[in-house]
Amino acid sequence: MPEGESWLTTDEIAKELKVNVKTVRAWINSGELAAVDVGGEYRVSRADFDDFLRRRRIDKRKKQ
Repeated sequence: MPEGESWLTTDEIAKELKVNVKTVRAWINSGELAAVDVGGEYRVSRADFDDFLRRRRIDKRKKQ
């Protein structure tokens, strides 16, 4: 993993988003969330996690 980059575990992401860790793993397995497999455990870069959140953002304001 590149030095100087911040990496998150699936547990850390689950806690931050208040979801089950299985949900995080499902996002990774489906390709929605990019991750690196390190010895059987996933790591997600902070940049990829932030990008994931931006793509999933919903803006319910209606444009008229």
